[in-house]
Amino acid sequence: MKRLVAPLILVLAAAPVALPLAPLAAQQAPSGLAQVNAYLRAVTTMTADFAQTDRNGQTLTGQLTLKQPGKIRFQYQRGVPLLIVGDGKALTVIDYEVRQVQRWPIGNSPLGALLDPSKDLSKFGKVVPTDDPSILSVQARDPKRPEFGTITMIFKRDGASPAGLQLYGWVALDSQNNRTSVKLSNQRYGVPVPDSAFRWTDPRPRGRSGG
Repeated sequence: MKRLVAPLILVLAAAPVALPLAPLAAQQAPSGLAQVNAYLRAVTTMTADFAQTDRNGQTLTGQLTLKQPGKIRFQYQRGVPLLIVGDGKALTVIDYEVRQVQRWPIGNSPLGALLDPSKDLSKFGKVVPTDDPSILSVQARDPKRPEFGTITMIFKRDGASPAGLQLYGWVALDSQNNRTSVKLSNQRYGVPVPDSAFRWTDPRPRGRSGG
C-alpha cells in the first residue's frame, strides 16, 4: 500500500516536473481553455468515485468530494489508512497507520488548477491535441513555478454537464517521472456538501480534531 499511494502524495506535494508542455494548436486554445474556465466556475460541488493508478498499474479506489473554492476530500477504500483533505487553504495528507500528518498550500499543488475557479487557465494552461473530438485535454503548469508540478485534466464533452464538459480525470507526474492517473465515474454536480466533510481527526499523540 505504501508504494502505491506514495506517487499521489508526491504529486499533491508539488513535486517538480521535468517534462515540457505539449505543443498547442493555436486555433484550439481560446475555445478549449475558455470552456474549461467556464466549467471550473460553474461547478459548486461534485462527488464522484475515483480510481487512482500508479505507473506500475496498481489501482486504489475511493470517493472524491469537492466544494468550491478549494475544498476537496479523497476518501480511500476500506483498508487503506490514508486520507487527503483540502480545506480551502491547505492540502493535508493524514496517514493513520503511522500517525503522520503533512500539509502543503493548495496553491503549491497541481490540484490548484482545479480548486481555484478564479484563475485564468489561458495564463498557465495549454490544450493538448487529441485524436478524439469528444475529448478535451488541458495541461496546466505555472511557468513561474515549475516546481509546483504539472496536471493534465481530461474532459469529455457532455451537453448535460456544467459548461458542456464532464471531468473524466487527470494525470500528474513528479520529478522522478512517477505517473499517477485518476479516473472519475458516477459524477454528481450541485449536491449538498457540508463543510464538515473536509474535517479530519488528528492521529498524532495527544491528537486533536483537524480542519
